[in-house]
Amino acid sequence: MTLTTERLTLRPFQEDDVEALYAYSKDEAVGRNAGWKPHESLLESSDILHLVFLNQSSVWAIERREDRRLMGSIGLITDSTRQYGSARSLGYALGVDYWGQGYMTEAVREAVRFGFGQMGMDLISATCYPDNPASRRVLEKCGFQYEGTLHRAELLYNGQIKDHLCFYLPHEIAENLDWYAEK
Repeated sequence: MTLTTERLTLRPFQEDDVEALYAYSKDEAVGRNAGWKPHESLLESSDILHLVFLNQSSVWAIERREDRRLMGSIGLITDSTRQYGSARSLGYALGVDYWGQGYMTEAVREAVRFGFGQMGMDLISATCYPDNPASRRVLEKCGFQYEGTLHRAELLYNGQIKDHLCFYLPHEIAENLDWYAEK
């Protein structure tokens, strides 16, 4: 399923996305904020493309419409902390060159619309690290509510243990947000 916004196309990943995936995933700042080791080679990005991104019904490549440039990824995946089928967890990553331009807010809003409208989700959750205020701002601009800190939640590839700031957005709140019905 392909989704569109004013400036973006959210589309399924394809085999030939490996170079663009590597281009943004090799950056230390992207990996640090997304919780994964920066990619070290095209082969590593190809492996991750096949393991994580390809053939996923609610995981999309974020592409800028004006030049069809792949800028990042976004997905609604199984929420491992909520034990019922109508909850999903939002995850995303964006290349550094595109930070601070509103792209991720736009992508998150469209993924949320899809999650509630097409997938019939009851709740969408998200987490970010305490040292990633930009991600927190994206979630808050999209109506996500802070529900607490899960301390020592994740062991990273480099041995560091990070807390998660936990957010949630139930469908009944989303449906009343100004931006939700815009489309």
